[in-house]
Amino acid sequence: MAVAHTRDQTVRMTEVVENTETEYDVVVIGAGPVGENVAERTRAAGLSTAVIESELIGGECSYWACMPSKALLRPVVARADARRVPGLSAAVEGPLDTDAVLAHRDTYASHWKDDGQAGWLEGIGAHIYRGVGRLTGTRQVSVTTREGTEHRLTARHAVAVCTGSRAVLPDLPGVPEARPWTSREATSAKEVPRRLIVVGGGVVGVEMATVWQALGAQVTMLIRGKGLLPAMEPFAGELVADALTEAGAVIRTGVSATAVRRAAPDGPVTVELDDGGQQEADEILFATGRAPRTDDLGLDTVGLRPGSWLDVDDSCRVRGSTWLYAVGDVNHRALLTHQGKYQARIAGAAITARAQGAPLLESDRWGAHAATADHAAVPQVVFTDPEAASVGLTLRAAEEAGHRVRAVDYDLASVAGSGLYAQDYRGRARMVVDLDREILLGVTFVGPGIGELLHSATIAVAGEVPIDRLWHAVPAYPTISEVWLRLLETYRG
Repeated sequence: MAVAHTRDQTVRMTEVVENTETEYDVVVIGAGPVGENVAERTRAAGLSTAVIESELIGGECSYWACMPSKALLRPVVARADARRVPGLSAAVEGPLDTDAVLAHRDTYASHWKDDGQAGWLEGIGAHIYRGVGRLTGTRQVSVTTREGTEHRLTARHAVAVCTGSRAVLPDLPGVPEARPWTSREATSAKEVPRRLIVVGGGVVGVEMATVWQALGAQVTMLIRGKGLLPAMEPFAGELVADALTEAGAVIRTGVSATAVRRAAPDGPVTVELDDGGQQEADEILFATGRAPRTDDLGLDTVGLRPGSWLDVDDSCRVRGSTWLYAVGDVNHRALLTHQGKYQARIAGAAITARAQGAPLLESDRWGAHAATADHAAVPQVVFTDPEAASVGLTLRAAEEAGHRVRAVDYDLASVAGSGLYAQDYRGRARMVVDLDREILLGVTFVGPGIGELLHSATIAVAGEVPIDRLWHAVPAYPTISEVWLRLLETYRG
């Protein structure tokens, strides 16, 4: 039984397949949700499939990202919602039960054991190889186990690279010695630090600041730019920043870290700033971007650059190749679990069709073999208090792309359903209208409980539903979704 170690965690591994040289229809490198979905599609089509995993089956999402982070955030947001409901607010004024919150997180991370996920993969007939997978030539993959055994695999039809991405630490003096948190440590920490510095104002930064501030840490955010959530509409970051500040967090914008030091292993960490100042805390989280996990993948053996993002077409096949696919984060199209799983369904269908000799229309933008949503209809929810959700283009992005557009805004506090949802509700909605085609290019909501509104917006954007048809999609009264009617009324004037 092989054992894999992560920081403060020990997880069990199942036995590796014993054969040393085998041929499969499809070889999948990486068994996160993306690799699992590719394997599910190819196995359902009757293609023999090998799946290689060097860590835990289920990947980043299951153990260090989506599942543990949302398990941590749910009690925080539920308490915030309850505090805004008359008759209930007084009952939830006390602190969160930290032990119960962390135990809830541990449950959703399956205690960092992947028995269930491995059993599912085996149940669909995929062959699991535990170890590091590397390309060694055209349709050739080697697997090196922890014990040093090497397996040589050949793919008859396709190799799918689903290795995902990793957190990037900045190249600053003292960073390695300071042992900073990345997203992995932030979602799996066993104790609440008294003081936490968060460097970065993107999704990971704001979600983890929300969690640890609510659990009792004094959070200071250091933001190089002007505000939070820079990829969304500006008002999204502004409303989230207001809420974090009211909760007690300190947000410093226009400031960068220049060096980090930790004098003793269990001592505080000090950050040197470019304005000449310093900031001290017990832990520091760098939420400063992602890089592809392709450094040790053997890309050079097939004419590609190690460590690079992999450029693919809409079927997720690497450009210039007839057999190599790159699915999920590794192709840099949309670094979100749901988009990666969407791509996996597309790639699995494309691999199957090509393996069976079926015609594949690359130009069919609505077909089952083209990941068109990656271009125009990527949805995302930021699970802070308030939530921020968006799909498609922001106003700025639409204008920069050359569209003739108009932004239509509405105050969510003016919708009848919002006042019933929470007292003193604060939120905002925006739709970006293509004036030439009268369809929506993008939609953004910010406010408590708005994450569930996003799929309606995604359908409108992905389906290019004309404004005149949206008039007949009647929202139920009195719900927050009535904002759709108010946005359309505002557009018509």
